[in-house]
Amino acid sequence: SVHASVVSQRQPEGSLAMKSTALLTALAAVLLTGCAANNGTVRIEPTYQEAASNQFLQSSREAVNKLVAGFDLNGLGGAPVLVATVVNVNDLSRSAPLGRTLSELYASQMAASGFNVKELKLRGDVFVKEGAGELLLSREIKDIARNHNASLVLVGTYSAAASYTFVSLKLVRTEDSRIVRGHDYALPNDRDVQRLLTVPR
Repeated sequence: SVHASVVSQRQPEGSLAMKSTALLTALAAVLLTGCAANNGTVRIEPTYQEAASNQFLQSSREAVNKLVAGFDLNGLGGAPVLVATVVNVNDLSRSAPLGRTLSELYASQMAASGFNVKELKLRGDVFVKEGAGELLLSREIKDIARNHNASLVLVGTYSAAASYTFVSLKLVRTEDSRIVRGHDYALPNDRDVQRLLTVPR
């Protein structure tokens, strides 16, 4: 009789513990579901502060600064410099939005560095291949340069690899296609660069 009484007194405690465990489990499930839902909908927007220090912009400016470091502007006599569209090294007649964007950034930085930059929308086919793959300026670009008294043209190519896109910049003398300055650098293939590499159909 005493034993039965003890058992009957313990049953409510076990039942209460089971109910508490079930309640905690259900609460945890609700919290996890809420977190998962939030993770799927919350988007962290870029800020103006981050945009101002964007590394894509910084790397383009630094590339031009290194290309023209110590350049004697007086030697140009105020003659304009042409900036051509940066093209795909595997197809010199085509360029993705990346190439056009880089060209705009280069032109801005060249102007900020004191060069007389001529605002011309040069087509991508500024090169011709001659001999053993040697790149020379096309006859059309030479004619344009002559008409504007431009002695130099900034040209460039890009090549997309698995992790990086490699960019090669050259300041070329229009008279004889001689490379007077060159600079190479790489861009990480982050989301922005991959988007710019996509050629619109």
